[in-house]
Amino acid sequence: MNKIIQLIIVLFLIVSCNKTKEARYPTSNTIEISETDTKDSIILKAAHVVPTPNQYEALKNEFIAFIHFGPNTFTRMEWGNGMEDPKIFNLQNLDTDQWCREMNDAGMKMVIITAKHHDGFVLWQSRYTKHGIMSSPFKDGKGDVVKELSESCKKYGLKLGVYLSPADLYQIENPKGLYGNLSTYSDRVIPRPVEGRPFESKTTFTFNVDDYNEYFLNQLFELLTEYGPIHEVWFDGAHPKRKGGQKYNYTAWTELISKLAPEAVIFGGKDIRWCGNESGATRDTEWNVRAEQVNKNGDISKEDIGSRKQLYKAKYLHYQQAETNTSIREGWFYRDDTKQKARSTDDVFDMYERTVGGNTTFLLNIPPNREGAFSPVDAKVLKEVGQRIKETYGTNLFKGASGPTKVLDKDIASFELLDGDKNEIIIETKEPITINRIMLQEAITTHSERIEKHAVDAWVNDAWQEIVTATNVGYKRILRFPEVTSSKFRVRILESRLSPAISNVTAHYYKSRPPQLSIIRDVNGMLNIQQKKHEFNWKVHGENATKKTNSDYEIRFTTDGSEPTVNSKLFNAPFLVNSGEIKAVAVSKEQLGSIASNTFGIIKESWKSIGTDSSKKQHNKEHAFDANPDTYWQSEAKGSSHYIAIDLGKEYTLKGFAYTPQKEHSEGMVEKGIIKGSKDGLTWSTIEAFGFGNLINDPVTRRHYFKVPVSTRYIRIESKVIAGGKKTAAIAELDFFE
Repeated sequence: MNKIIQLIIVLFLIVSCNKTKEARYPTSNTIEISETDTKDSIILKAAHVVPTPNQYEALKNEFIAFIHFGPNTFTRMEWGNGMEDPKIFNLQNLDTDQWCREMNDAGMKMVIITAKHHDGFVLWQSRYTKHGIMSSPFKDGKGDVVKELSESCKKYGLKLGVYLSPADLYQIENPKGLYGNLSTYSDRVIPRPVEGRPFESKTTFTFNVDDYNEYFLNQLFELLTEYGPIHEVWFDGAHPKRKGGQKYNYTAWTELISKLAPEAVIFGGKDIRWCGNESGATRDTEWNVRAEQVNKNGDISKEDIGSRKQLYKAKYLHYQQAETNTSIREGWFYRDDTKQKARSTDDVFDMYERTVGGNTTFLLNIPPNREGAFSPVDAKVLKEVGQRIKETYGTNLFKGASGPTKVLDKDIASFELLDGDKNEIIIETKEPITINRIMLQEAITTHSERIEKHAVDAWVNDAWQEIVTATNVGYKRILRFPEVTSSKFRVRILESRLSPAISNVTAHYYKSRPPQLSIIRDVNGMLNIQQKKHEFNWKVHGENATKKTNSDYEIRFTTDGSEPTVNSKLFNAPFLVNSGEIKAVAVSKEQLGSIASNTFGIIKESWKSIGTDSSKKQHNKEHAFDANPDTYWQSEAKGSSHYIAIDLGKEYTLKGFAYTPQKEHSEGMVEKGIIKGSKDGLTWSTIEAFGFGNLINDPVTRRHYFKVPVSTRYIRIESKVIAGGKKTAAIAELDFFE
């Protein structure tokens, strides 16, 4: 009988909510699903899951920065091993003012610094370890990077966040290390007093923890009380190595953060989640109202994590927003300005529109160089991106238009509730305007994320013409489309979870620029330069209202590695390139687009495979060097040790090689291996061991340069470690450089 009564009440609520202007159901950050809930009642509950005040403030940051800085900056490694001598951090200069000035120019609102990365090296004057900046040459061991950054943030109006790695290789590898030392749990007072280093804060906590969790809590206490205010704490889920069954006491960590940094959100906890990749990819539909099972969050790398289908499986519905994190450079740490590629302004601006305009936060890593500053290349991109954001979104072309007042004002807290039979908004301007961007926002703090599908129309030739469609909206959706001129526009809600509340609609124009280019070469060495085929389903720069790509441009290129200009060689047709770096740029009316570059190895026309340990069907050995990154060789799943041997056709003096992983799935990423050479293809000698990090999350081409050039005709690549503990090796493309 109780179940029948519950069902009647739920059905009554659904009907009532659709008839009244305000839903009569309590909003919450987390709502439990009961066994008696129907599909309709689950969707009703989902329509009332809202962000916490801290989460909403974090969403409003929109564009934030990551700073990866530490021993890896000097060793040129992606992941340190924890055994680096602190003296390797030979920092002579530090300009955190420059960091903050450049980030501020880009329009960023917060910066998160790797106060401690996986190597365990700390960038502040901690009381609880000597493995850090206090044992480095920087300012004779008296320097404090976190402190200087905190002061610069206050100077430039930026919020500060800290990345504190739960994994700690120094504490693992050190014989007296605390990580996984099997210590007993007991009540520990946080912070632990240290003679001569008193805390200004007299607050203390008592937690029942082991040695490593006590160590971690003590360091959290330092960062949260002496460098604040702290607005985000970033817990990385990566584990380079484990020891002793060490467990993390997230409950204690969270309690400490909530008490000492009440405005902070936690990444890797209930507040903020990973987007599922580290390459800047975004989903077409990014729901922040998520389905959760008991004691597990589910696979957040899947394409669908918040649809109705997923919600129906849930035990809880929880608001947890995504951060889309990627780096402005190849890798998280700075290596050099020559071989380490950097993203173009076009790339970063596109990511900004897709991430911020796709219901996520854009977290862009800018790694300082060994001079303690941002590279001029990176600083230039940040400045140009900031200019484009201001030029495009600094002017609202719906200003002064007529329509629903609450969606046209500047108050994102006000909203128009589309209840009953109302499912559209019409906006009219005094004069025709030309636009190619529309931005929408929902009133998510009061009415959650409800829109599931929508469209925008323009009044053209005395009729409505649909110009763009998309799925959800949430905090913010930026719609990009070919430019259209009209004085009347319509937003239609095609599907929704309940009556949606639209808080903001603005219109913008992005000035077209010369297109981005891609430089490719076939197996015979013939090079072609063409307009880049963009991923992520977005409209290319230069596309006009007729949906034809702007052809009013020419391509200029160089073959010596220099920057192309309007006076460089004109590209007319494919030509033969033996090896080297090619750079190209599209030029339209004296305006230059982003510079594209590609470094090519020796031509593959005469290459032959002389053996592998195995090959899967349809992924044969020749696919490893067919100049087509969409095909790949893959071994059978027989363990971590696999090989492929190649005859280059003649002897070359090689300085390094490039490995391109396949992107169809997460298996076969060669994380560590050995490269061997031979004069006859029978007797092999080791050239060097190699290693590549973060392949699963960011499967882009990786390069390894030999310490000493080597002369050989035959090459053998042997895998030793496959990322993620997988048992098969895969290679989409191999390249070797003279």
